[in-house]
Amino acid sequence: MENFTPISALIGGALIGVSASLLLWLNGRIAGISGIAGGLLSPSKGEMGWRALFLIGLVGGVAIYRLAGGELQSIQINGSIPLLLIGGLLVGLGTGIGGGCTSGHGVCGMARLSPRSIVATVVFLGVAAGTVFVTRHVLGWGAMS
Repeated sequence: MENFTPISALIGGALIGVSASLLLWLNGRIAGISGIAGGLLSPSKGEMGWRALFLIGLVGGVAIYRLAGGELQSIQINGSIPLLLIGGLLVGLGTGIGGGCTSGHGVCGMARLSPRSIVATVVFLGVAAGTVFVTRHVLGWGAMS
């Protein structure tokens, strides 16, 4: 937590909340990224435009931040390509089984006090914590130096 910046975290969280609320109020849709991206793979009439714009805005926000003079931290990925692909497939499988992802359940569902979303978010976080523990402390992979 040496790089924690509470002001930018608060602003970012508020922007996510406002964006999710606007999508729900104006479009009647939940801002779950896996559902939005998955809808592009099997498009319904009238669905492609807003889904594509949402994902473009998600990526475009980083570009706007950089143009405004914001600095990005460097990211180093130590996993092998096959391991990353397997992880991505497992995440996709998990979001399908769980009926959504952390943005849909954790941000939108919990804000609506959905019991299903609260349970899903607790499970997501518990599995994530367990995965970090096993990979770092049991298997010794990716231990921080």
